[in-house]
Amino acid sequence: MSKLSDEIRKMFGESDQKRDVGLKTPAGIMRYDDIIYGSNKKWQILDVYRPKNKEGESLPILVSVHGGGWVYGDKERYQYYCMSLAEQGFAVVNYTYRLGPEYKYPAALEDTNMVFHWIFQNVEKYGFDSNNIFAVGDSVGANLLYIYTTMCTNADYASMYNFQIPDGFVPTAIGLNCGAYRIEMDKNPEDLTTLIMKEYLPDGGTTRELNLINAMKYMNKNFPPVYLMTANEDFLREQAPLLEKKLKELKIPYRYKIYGTAEHPLGHVFHCDIKTEDAQKCNIDECEFFREIMMRKGKTK
Repeated sequence: MSKLSDEIRKMFGESDQKRDVGLKTPAGIMRYDDIIYGSNKKWQILDVYRPKNKEGESLPILVSVHGGGWVYGDKERYQYYCMSLAEQGFAVVNYTYRLGPEYKYPAALEDTNMVFHWIFQNVEKYGFDSNNIFAVGDSVGANLLYIYTTMCTNADYASMYNFQIPDGFVPTAIGLNCGAYRIEMDKNPEDLTTLIMKEYLPDGGTTRELNLINAMKYMNKNFPPVYLMTANEDFLREQAPLLEKKLKELKIPYRYKIYGTAEHPLGHVFHCDIKTEDAQKCNIDECEFFREIMMRKGKTK
């Protein structure tokens, strides 16, 4: 652990703990906890949440890729948000991945890939509909998810990594929330992203590494539909238009929403605070988008 990551973990942890105080598992949710999906029993673990009233049904899958600045976060911090998504009728997979700087890039991506392999291996056990696999990510989780989805849709880009995507797998659609899509190392030595990249990337941020982590140039027309969301007071709000431009250029189906107003401002990852009406509305909007994609997909069969 570095001094920088220690400070980030302390700050983010205190904020998340305050956000979730008093929350409990909803009465209508069945949860399967602490399932090991890899060889690292501390980091490679996941939970599955399902609505109890859908017992015996095969449900569309929704995978959550948590945020945390590459150095913070785990499934415990996202459990209540993920269970609120399960209440929308999804089988939600909420997982922990290896963090930097202890584990260098692309460890988190490799773990993400292992989770999708695990899903295909456990379809019947957890009642997964493997024909409808969605995923959401926020902040750095959105960064990881859009990179992983680019790997799923561009074999040349995927070949730059030393692990294999499930054969033929492409998410049905993804939700990218308050994300970072262009990573730049600033000349300012105090820039936070620059400091993190120096510790997180194996060689400290070489041209090759920055090329690898900036996947937008490798996106193509095979990229799946996207729900793209930010907020008017999100410190990463200028990132979303960069990705929207690319989606529009490639003619990828997408929905772009900016939440919050001047009178009622909303900040970074506001949607994770499920006690608020704003979070509930945003999350319902996103799940409704996924249901629309499923309906369109069903009509084209």
